[in-house]
Amino acid sequence: MGIEITWFGHNTWTIKTGNHNLVLDPFFNDNPSTDVSADDVEADFVLVSHGHFDHIADAAAIANRTGATCIAIYEIAQWLAEKNSVQNTVGMNIGGWVEQSFGKMQLTHAIHSSQLPDGSYGGVAAGILLEINGQKIYFACDTALFSDMELIGHQDIDLAVVPIGDLFTMGPADSIQAIQLLHPNVVLPCHYNTWPPIEQDAAAWASEVETNTEAEAVVLKPGETYTLSSV
Repeated sequence: MGIEITWFGHNTWTIKTGNHNLVLDPFFNDNPSTDVSADDVEADFVLVSHGHFDHIADAAAIANRTGATCIAIYEIAQWLAEKNSVQNTVGMNIGGWVEQSFGKMQLTHAIHSSQLPDGSYGGVAAGILLEINGQKIYFACDTALFSDMELIGHQDIDLAVVPIGDLFTMGPADSIQAIQLLHPNVVLPCHYNTWPPIEQDAAAWASEVETNTEAEAVVLKPGETYTLSSV
């Protein structure tokens, strides 16, 4: 069975595999890129990369309604439990792996800030590496380019998701270098066109990817799904 990866704009994704529904960086209700409501999202697991509002806005509401387990950096998991009454949380840190019923997850290094919506400390920002049904999926999440992406690439990445919006994350040019370090088979862009300051030409980006890397570039519109075939 394939892994269905759906983009809702910004860095909000659902990952469906077998009987499991994962939601990454849930930002639905105030997201101008989608008309999907957080009330309509089903989840067994909610994955959070860092504490900024546009990545965690609907995490607690979805988890509290569905009973989903929230997995995040320790400080965010603690905040969700103590300040938002989320019953099921897993707090972890950079470099560690955790096994869950859907597969395995690792928090990776990311260069970005992380403050929770109420101004409290959100730990450090992270990328997310998933191993599901023998496939490795890397979400760089909000980050600058960093040379240790080459080490992440040593894990044989089947699909990578990289930000291209610039201003708050790396832009298109740096994302090409990131892809060259990561060596994924397939790469998708994210964190762009949500608001005017991060508008980008995704078609032009895809052309640069095809010219300068060995990866296949796939550009989704919000609401579209890419299916990664199981090995």
